[in-house]
Amino acid sequence: MRAGIAVVCGMAAAMMFNAGMMDGASMKAQEAAAPMAAPAATPKEVKVDLKSSTGADAGTVTFKTVKKGVKVTIHLQDMAFGPHGVHIHQNAVCDAPDFKTAGGHFNPDGKHHGYMNMTGHHNGDMPSNVMVGEDHKGEASFVLTSISLDRNATDSLMLNGGTSVVVHEHADDEKTDPAGNAGNRVACGVVKY
Repeated sequence: MRAGIAVVCGMAAAMMFNAGMMDGASMKAQEAAAPMAAPAATPKEVKVDLKSSTGADAGTVTFKTVKKGVKVTIHLQDMAFGPHGVHIHQNAVCDAPDFKTAGGHFNPDGKHHGYMNMTGHHNGDMPSNVMVGEDHKGEASFVLTSISLDRNATDSLMLNGGTSVVVHEHADDEKTDPAGNAGNRVACGVVKY
């Protein structure tokens, strides 16, 4: 009931202000009295739709908080047969056809590329490639400890307003900077929540 009264009072104040019956200071006092929105809660799961360079559906990636990190489940469709590197990239932008606006790999820890790199891996690297079969579908799941869905974490997927997931045309060699010689970017999806 109180929320309903606050909304009605707020609407009445706005109408009075628009009608010239309330000055700016009174309006600011009314806004200050209105309840503040609660900070956004950390989601337990985030699903990202992947699109090809032509805008066709290319699969999904689901991020789910689990006890030991974030479980990443990748489902690819309509991809070329063979292994594909999949990475989390630093920008929440997927402009086709080349998806270069996604930027480099998500790497707030400032490490080198690949799980086989002795100096560590990017936060957005996956521990292996996704194998696509002759049916042009592939899937893989990993638990990553280098990312978080918590907006306040230093390794949050929402760092700087979000990230993206990029699928490459070839396998990631898991060691070569900056992207494991994985080739062109063939699909992308924005991570925002």
